[in-house]
Amino acid sequence: MTPHHEHEFEAAPGLPEPLPAGERILWQGAPDWRTLALHVYHLRQLAGYFGAMMVIQALYQWDAPAATMLSSLALSAVLAGSALGLLALGAWLSARTTLYTLTTRRVVMRIGIVLTITLNVPLRQLRGADLLARKSGVGDLSLALTGKERIGWLHLWPHARPWHLADPEPTLRCIPGAAAVGERVVAAWQALQSMPASAAQGAAPAVSASAARPTMPSPGVANTVTA
Repeated sequence: MTPHHEHEFEAAPGLPEPLPAGERILWQGAPDWRTLALHVYHLRQLAGYFGAMMVIQALYQWDAPAATMLSSLALSAVLAGSALGLLALGAWLSARTTLYTLTTRRVVMRIGIVLTITLNVPLRQLRGADLLARKSGVGDLSLALTGKERIGWLHLWPHARPWHLADPEPTLRCIPGAAAVGERVVAAWQALQSMPASAAQGAAPAVSASAARPTMPSPGVANTVTA
């Protein structure tokens, strides 16, 4: 997994250099910013928190003059709205500046709002993948890597699997059609193993399953989605 600092130009969208001969793009996509705002920046939970704090504030000032209470609540509402607006803007900018690319040999992640980097994740370094799919079809695809080379979780965020701090997993966050993208990754990995010059040892990437993160399907296998 090799990070590259942003170049002045890209050879192709999301790619800092031309692809080697014989390698081709299979898929490109970016996060859905609304889903990113809700499930990564947690706007819904924060809005609920701010609302609860304003209710407590109103109860605390219940005996105060109406004008004083309304003025105080209005200020709190403005501050809460500004905070939520900034987070929504961050989610929009993150989605707008992100481009994920799957080729026949690698996953490339162009990420970063202020400082853009491009992560090159060779498919032969995958030991597994994990799919979190939602009913909307938008989901997260986390990539578990072999070897000791890693990039820090904070450097990856928000393009990292939550809470996997010791062993960060680059994650394609909130991508539309996540299940289909997962199938493409598995198919590309399997195709790569059939090439004598680049075959890797071991079985196809294993995918963990849980109630919150259902199994990523092999090509042609139906997928279970969560709310």
